[in-house]
Amino acid sequence: MLRRFSLGGARAVLLERGADILSGASKGNSAILHTGFDAPPGSLELRCIRAGYAEYLAIRDQLNLPLLETGAVVVAWSDEELKRLPAIVRQSHGNGVSDVEQIDPDDLYRREPHLRAGALGAVLVPREHVIDPWSAPLAYALQGIAYGGEVRTNTEVRGATYANGIWRLATTKGEVQARTVVNAAGLYGDIIERMRRPSSFEIRPRKGQFVVFDKAAARLVSAIILPVPTEKTKGVLVCRTAFGNLLVGPTAEEQESRELATVEANVLADLIKRGRRIVPALADQPVTAVYAGLRPATQYKDYQIDVDAAQPWITVGGIRSTGLTAALGIASYVAELYVASIGTLRTPARMRWTPVPNLCEALPRSYQQPGEVEIVCHCEQVTQGEIEAALQGPLPAGSIGGLKRRTRCMMGRCQGFYCSARVAELARGRLPDLDAEVITR
Repeated sequence: MLRRFSLGGARAVLLERGADILSGASKGNSAILHTGFDAPPGSLELRCIRAGYAEYLAIRDQLNLPLLETGAVVVAWSDEELKRLPAIVRQSHGNGVSDVEQIDPDDLYRREPHLRAGALGAVLVPREHVIDPWSAPLAYALQGIAYGGEVRTNTEVRGATYANGIWRLATTKGEVQARTVVNAAGLYGDIIERMRRPSSFEIRPRKGQFVVFDKAAARLVSAIILPVPTEKTKGVLVCRTAFGNLLVGPTAEEQESRELATVEANVLADLIKRGRRIVPALADQPVTAVYAGLRPATQYKDYQIDVDAAQPWITVGGIRSTGLTAALGIASYVAELYVASIGTLRTPARMRWTPVPNLCEALPRSYQQPGEVEIVCHCEQVTQGEIEAALQGPLPAGSIGGLKRRTRCMMGRCQGFYCSARVAELARGRLPDLDAEVITR
């Protein structure tokens, strides 16, 4: 949103409750670039996914964003699931994803020889791909800043009043005035909404837990391995990551807390078991990391986006697991609502690009470039230069999580056991939560 409105010439300010961007719902997802093949037909979600997918492909080279062209297979393991595959193909074609097709077991096992025996068939989705889930939003924010946008972190909105054509937002860092407010508050969207009127939706936090297998496991699959979905969830998938690991997850657990995304040993053990049931060779592979994320689900299946032109306010709620793909499409749709009902936006005379460093394992990394003298994090091959760059510039890391997401330091096999002291030395005085973590080790 910051990017889209800044490109349009608006003076845009992003108020971020956390110490860094991506500190809420946006930080924990499966990192898949979705085609929308299984989105509800005719939904706003489908429209935004398709637009976001197309725009990501159009701008990714200029922003240095990776794309791991994996494709996906929806695998049927029972007769009942096999009967549902033709409907998935029909829905895909109806959603405009015309290259989706059903394949037989022989074709499936030629593609995925490490799958356990017994699959009865699959649906092939050639254009479902894997991306870096954190570099993309960072690149969007940096481009917004390049066009005059502003990001204010540690700024929680506590109240909102409207008078004389101006919104006055009470925040933890003083009052912010605006002619138009876009409520894209994720897990707190309904709370922000109630500051102006009764909310039409209720956020029901839905937790997804993940396990990450070691890099050697990535060779065991080529495509994203998807289950036949249910009414509640798309289910547990197995796929490579852009960082060279293999991911299993997520779960789908509704909870009350909007803050804590805990991981539980019994759930993780079950995820590991399920991953090894799908790909038996995972039994020989260690787990590198575990994590959990919260999705801002609501009582509705579709996104909740609308506009109030009388007191200019645009609501963007209920953006769940497809939000990474749909982000650019959502921003375009919101801009259309703004132009139709509130104000004007212009097309920039020329584009200024803000490429981000590459963290994708399949592309050249910083440590491979001439002039890099120190590798700080040997598990993830993170250099001193990458860490120093992440702590500088127009949007420096504001927390240990932000630094990890910008560089992948402390996210490898040892989880920072060997490199955390050196990272803390480089970041001294700038990341208080990192200083505290190193002290407790």
